[in-house]
Amino acid sequence: MRCEWRVSAVVLSAIALTVGADRAYCAADYAREARLAQEIVPAIVVGDAVYLATARQPRVLALYTDAASPAIAKAAVIIVHGVGVHPDWALINGLRTGLAEAGMSTLSVQMPVLSADAPREQYATLFPESNERLAAAVAFLRERGAERIAIVSHSMGASMADAYLSSSAATKLAAWVPIGMMKAFGSRPDMPVLDVVAERDFPQVLDIAPKRAATLPRDACSKQVLIAGTDHYMDNRQKELVAAIVPFLARAFAGQSPSRRPHESTRNSPPIPAARGPSSGGSRLTAYALLCAADR
Repeated sequence: MRCEWRVSAVVLSAIALTVGADRAYCAADYAREARLAQEIVPAIVVGDAVYLATARQPRVLALYTDAASPAIAKAAVIIVHGVGVHPDWALINGLRTGLAEAGMSTLSVQMPVLSADAPREQYATLFPESNERLAAAVAFLRERGAERIAIVSHSMGASMADAYLSSSAATKLAAWVPIGMMKAFGSRPDMPVLDVVAERDFPQVLDIAPKRAATLPRDACSKQVLIAGTDHYMDNRQKELVAAIVPFLARAFAGQSPSRRPHESTRNSPPIPAARGPSSGGSRLTAYALLCAADR
């Protein structure tokens, strides 16, 4: 479905007296989503296709992958892709399978897309619908017993996650990992955040990153990291990206706070043992949340 241009009759009648501006609007391209699903579902090797229901769409594709053993108890991660792709695309596949291998169940959700030629800026019109899909993803994982849920989001997916987390309807989550985010936070995050930027990321990402770093939660838990030797899509650094995310999420789920400060690069980051198993349970998570809340 292509973007359409609409001009109201009022604007047309007043155009001789004032300068009118056309308003572009775009609707989600459900036919394109269906084509993407037809392409990827038969080829799924790891995980299972499941379907979420929202007010606008009764069947939203998502890929659910059980955590490998030993799993982090009652923890799960929602994976959010970027512009015009799908829940098994390149980097997203690496994230959803890599985090599952590290002991975290994952749910990679098909986010709303526009027509292939729609400008990136038009995706902001889809945020109300992406909010619904993220809420449905949280509900799906809660029904499966997840008590600690994080979001890992890439590019436009990070902006969609930001819109959801900034909304009044958002559920309190355990942690958030925006990757290659192209804007400032819509509101100050109220959870631990691992803000990931590629060394050769888009100029827009690199320009805004310092502003986000300055507004990270002051909790001794959140930080901004640089993935060296790669670009926005991180095709050649997927394993390194997963390796940077896993200890952060494990500690957020387990109630352990990292000691490193914002802006730290992953170049010289020593490996951090991931906390797994039943010991990563509720009371320690509560202690972590209180620790992070104390210095905001």
